[in-house]
Amino acid sequence: MASPIASSILALTVALRVVATTPDVADMTRQIGGERVEVTTIAEGTQDPHKVPVKPSFVTKLNRADALVVQGLGLEHAFLPALLEAARNPRIAPGAPAYVDSSLYVEALEVPSSTNRSQGDLHPLGNPHFNMDPVQGKRMARAIAEGLERVDPDGAATYRGGLARFTSQLDERIPVWLELAAPLRGLKAVSYHQDLVYFANRFGLVLDGTIETKPGVPATPRHLEALIARMKADQVRLVLREVAYEMPLAETVAEKAGGRVATIATLTGGLPGADTYVAFIEANLRAVLAAVAAGGAKTPEESGE
Repeated sequence: MASPIASSILALTVALRVVATTPDVADMTRQIGGERVEVTTIAEGTQDPHKVPVKPSFVTKLNRADALVVQGLGLEHAFLPALLEAARNPRIAPGAPAYVDSSLYVEALEVPSSTNRSQGDLHPLGNPHFNMDPVQGKRMARAIAEGLERVDPDGAATYRGGLARFTSQLDERIPVWLELAAPLRGLKAVSYHQDLVYFANRFGLVLDGTIETKPGVPATPRHLEALIARMKADQVRLVLREVAYEMPLAETVAEKAGGRVATIATLTGGLPGADTYVAFIEANLRAVLAAVAAGGAKTPEESGE
């Protein structure tokens, strides 16, 4: 049996084993926890977070985890429950202290008053893609820092300091991003999936439909015909194609409507060089601005609105 002194040394040298469901909460956890955490990520930045393949290796990692950090609001509903059941780790079960939900302080948008299959794949707790808004990102980081401290009280100073540094980064960049986004305010756009409401609200875009017929329901010819007709009538010239969705269909819609496609990511790491949360927000914003500058859309002033 290890002596109390040996156990104390071990506690100081062995990092907290954290499994993060998305690259966004993984990056926040690393930045907040520093050397006190060892983070493994389940979803990849280029994947659709609703369709993450379930791998046996994930079960092993979850079984050994000291903490689990989730994005929340049901984003992981398609893969996480089965993994947790197989992992049999009560420490990280929903409601347990080591189950860290980054959505705790988030202000959810698009919370449905009711849900049924005819409405598509709606999330009862609200749209879970809040990570695309850096203001919500600050709220995510707060919940993560509090969760890490709950699991590892001895690391409180580290987690609070990491949170302060991460929040400071966002506080510095948000005003810059809002200034960069000035050409987007009031600009109409169509997305592939219903996942850009937080990004649009923060940076002033007006969403005017989706390529999908309903959330999670593939487009039909009739839907696409009506969508393109509405885009022409409303002078929508920008199609936002999330990197996990097919490009050819987005290009076809944009071409028929007389616009351009901007490829953006819904998770950190989805675009080249955007491997941190701050870089992810920046890359998305610049991708949209580049499409607009290349003639992908008319500003409200140009449209006479």
